[in-house]
Amino acid sequence: MNNAAAPSRAEWIARADSLRPPGANAVLVLADGTVFWGRGLGAATRKTGEVCFNTSMTGYQEILTDPSYAGQIITFTFPHIGNVGTNGEDIETLTPAARGCVLRADITAPSNFRAHQHLDAWLRGHDLPGIAGVDTRALTRRIRDFGAPNGVLVHAPDGAIDLGATLDAARDWPGLEGMDLAIEVTTRQSYRWDETRWRLGVGYGRLENPRFKVVAIDYGAKRNILRCLADAGCDVTVVPATTSAAEILAHRPDGVFLSNGPGDPAATGHHAVPVIRALMATELPIFGICLGHQLMALALGARTFKLERGHRGANHPVQDLETRKVEITSQNHGFAVDPATLPAGVRVTHVSLFDGTNEGLAVDGKPFFSVQYHPEASPGPEDSHYLFDRFTAAMARKG
Repeated sequence: MNNAAAPSRAEWIARADSLRPPGANAVLVLADGTVFWGRGLGAATRKTGEVCFNTSMTGYQEILTDPSYAGQIITFTFPHIGNVGTNGEDIETLTPAARGCVLRADITAPSNFRAHQHLDAWLRGHDLPGIAGVDTRALTRRIRDFGAPNGVLVHAPDGAIDLGATLDAARDWPGLEGMDLAIEVTTRQSYRWDETRWRLGVGYGRLENPRFKVVAIDYGAKRNILRCLADAGCDVTVVPATTSAAEILAHRPDGVFLSNGPGDPAATGHHAVPVIRALMATELPIFGICLGHQLMALALGARTFKLERGHRGANHPVQDLETRKVEITSQNHGFAVDPATLPAGVRVTHVSLFDGTNEGLAVDGKPFFSVQYHPEASPGPEDSHYLFDRFTAAMARKG
């Protein structure tokens, strides 16, 4: 609801309330005063965050549990959400950090042999609110044209919604720029990971014959990334985001992994960059994904910037500049590396074919490389699994 002449607070509330359809017990209010009414689902609560959109057609449970969505309200462009239900296996973290979800249609009844729980009940169990009946195409176009806004999602089963307080909360929220959210989602203590990827009829396996020792710095690590590392023969020790270089090296790793995660990389970089630089001085192989890619770039002297709308979906084309191969990738990020700021000796290895932004880098003569997208494909295509083999090959050469 945009107007050339800004209405008074009372006028805005009256106008927003006049647009409320019968039976609406949930609302999404954006910081500019745009209002989307709908039907509430999930937890009865109010959550504030950045409103983004994801174009994936599958994997909503993995998306909702991806720690990189900390501080965000996720708009699903695919209309049929809930059709495979939820289960205890398709999760990327035990405690979701997303703030809520926006849907076009009511949650579909589950119809899948792996379903254990209805998505609505799963959302309630994780204190995640949702809203259905929203014109997600209009919301997505608004984000596409004007950038990801701050917003507040309210689900009130009794219909009692304080519109004024909701608008105030949306306008008062500072936004993701400058936020170090990795500190909020990282593990609190180190642990060992040896679970391998899921296979139909078998489930998850266990690493039996490890070839390499890897320390994974957890800035918000997805479980399937750790599974892919284990699948590639890596005995993984996961450590908190604030772990020192000396503590990491005390594990005597063959390589170091920099995980994905949420928030502004420049904010996380205040404590992460000195550690990464110290690790680089040892010339151990280092592999970064998503936030880990951005932090590696910062450690090398480059800069990052906030994208207007971000990249979130499972169908993003990326070109490997060395092989000229095009990969269809899974992505979730709101910041990017400025390739113009990369120093000499650091080359761009991958670019987005959507907008030309940086999707990967490598250091000449050093075993350091990273990508912006998600090669673990949870959800998404598996075109980029070769990167885990590239990491183990670097460790094999070093050893």
